[in-house]
Amino acid sequence: MANIRARKNKNGDIISYEIRVFKGRDENGKQLNPYVMTYRPAPGMTAKQIEKELNRRAVQFEEQCHLGYSLDNKQTFAQYAAYVVDLKERSGMKHTTVSRYRDMLPRINAGIGHIRIADLRPQHLNAFYEQLAKNGMRANKEKAVCRCDLKSTLHTAGITKESLSKRAGVSLAVISSCYNKRPIQSGKAKAIAHALNLPVGSLFDFSVNSKPLSPKTIVEHHRLISAILSQAEKEMLIQYNPAAKATPPKLDRSHPNYFQPHEVEAIRAALENVPLQKKVMLHLLLITGIRRGELAGLRWSCVDWERSQIHICHSILYKKDVGMYTSSPKTSESDRYIKLPAETMALLKEYREEWLATRSQYGSMWNSFIMLPDEESIRESHSGEPPRLQSLKSEYLFFQEQSGKVGYPLHPDSITGWCAEFSRKNGLPHINPHAFRHTMASILYFSGMDTVSISGRLGHAKPSTTSDLYSHIIKEADERSAECIAEAIFRNKHA
Repeated sequence: MANIRARKNKNGDIISYEIRVFKGRDENGKQLNPYVMTYRPAPGMTAKQIEKELNRRAVQFEEQCHLGYSLDNKQTFAQYAAYVVDLKERSGMKHTTVSRYRDMLPRINAGIGHIRIADLRPQHLNAFYEQLAKNGMRANKEKAVCRCDLKSTLHTAGITKESLSKRAGVSLAVISSCYNKRPIQSGKAKAIAHALNLPVGSLFDFSVNSKPLSPKTIVEHHRLISAILSQAEKEMLIQYNPAAKATPPKLDRSHPNYFQPHEVEAIRAALENVPLQKKVMLHLLLITGIRRGELAGLRWSCVDWERSQIHICHSILYKKDVGMYTSSPKTSESDRYIKLPAETMALLKEYREEWLATRSQYGSMWNSFIMLPDEESIRESHSGEPPRLQSLKSEYLFFQEQSGKVGYPLHPDSITGWCAEFSRKNGLPHINPHAFRHTMASILYFSGMDTVSISGRLGHAKPSTTSDLYSHIIKEADERSAECIAEAIFRNKHA
């Protein structure tokens, strides 16, 4: 039986009750410190109500203790969240996901980090989500837009985009955003101005974004909270996951953007006037639907000339804390072989000859071996220490030509930046690498291919992921199929 003690203040008034449950004895027969919880009656409760609620709490607490729940756990959410994220990293979670988690934690901890995980309730989470939906919650509120033609400015100064990226410590995608007059973070704008030794006001216009966080961002925070509390539930630190009973904002189903047939034709026509390397890049994105990191990670050893296929088994990723690094594809199913048509194989053979000639021209400037960290070395590195580098043969299809880095794989942001620049120059709709992935999937669905086959080509973990993502395309393809059947059976007089 649980033992109940009343706790009084100096005036002799009962302020709370202490419920104790016997924990057992150690190997020497000494009694262990009991499980303890405190119950404070709500104001206005009658003596009878207090007695009834106190007995209910005591029975419930004793049962929980016997089941093994550590209800005397005093860890705050912030303390436990740090443990869980470290645990997930050690368990092999992708560094990109771990970095995103750590980016979100400061905002979460500011709201609920002080609350003990055993005391956290759905009401706390709902109040937190409501707070996130208010104005002024963005971390980087101030944005900057380039007011001049930065590309011309760099050309006049004899500075390359790659050189500015290195000097300012920003990604190539940020430089491309400046080229295209898209907003960037104010801190990065100041770093670019400092690198060019120019007044920041002469290069950028600044504005403050006080809009609330989007529902999608709030749901991302909710999912992280839920993952952390799910681990606490597994470890029997809490009875249930409060996030499962909370109410985050509802998301409107977004439809992946893909190019229409006439837009694909316009892109293909514009590709005839670009360097061969860029032509092959966009061609592979469209034909294979691979992710940009998988494209950057393609090596010549991945090309199977006999079977007309490529092996997707490497990715090149970038995070600010470690720089560029190698990784396996996103999921185990993402390690896959993709069949290629004869036209693509012919284009690859032509590009292979140019690639070999370019390597020969660079001579000793070409890095035959490159040094990059991988996921495993990043996980093993301690806080503040750089990850261990591994030596890799330089055989990447798409490579850098920056001094000192010739032969290194292309930065993933360079692919995104070049796509945006290509679309702007040719008056095309805005192009990003993932749009080609969605386009390939839509073409396959409209051609009658099944979800399992499409899922395998895209490298999704489960076919259900594919069907959920492209549900509107599946519906549209089905409607077109019905029309085709009707045309063939009922409307074609020569059938």
